[in-house]
Amino acid sequence: MLPPPKLFIEGRALFGVDGITFLNGTLYVNNVISNNFYRIPIDAAGKAGQLVDIRMDQPIEGPDGMRAANGKLFVAENGNGRISAITVHGDKVGVRVIKDGLNTPTGVEPAGDTIWIAERGAVKAVSMPMPK
Repeated sequence: MLPPPKLFIEGRALFGVDGITFLNGTLYVNNVISNNFYRIPIDAAGKAGQLVDIRMDQPIEGPDGMRAANGKLFVAENGNGRISAITVHGDKVGVRVIKDGLNTPTGVEPAGDTIWIAERGAVKAVSMPMPK
């Protein structure tokens, strides 16, 4: 059996990295195993800068799929069945639950005025209005 793939940035292995997206030219990733959230600055030549651990004002559990829209990051938290909107403020983020009671959400996709959610545990996709 082959070992699981690892993402290396500045010499740090990020086993469990799952959600990955850009917001305002900065790369953000989450870790579905450790529940961590990171910012990775990218320079003009496309080279990744130093990995920055981001502090959250409330914990996230099992962060999986993540997408950016309207100046926010939207993350599917499969560990607690919810979708959260994340607002970035430097090295801190504000987490606001926008939908809960889901059955293992694994993906989220903003599209216009709608957010689409892949709900793996229910074997379906559901939608909700984009929060203001």
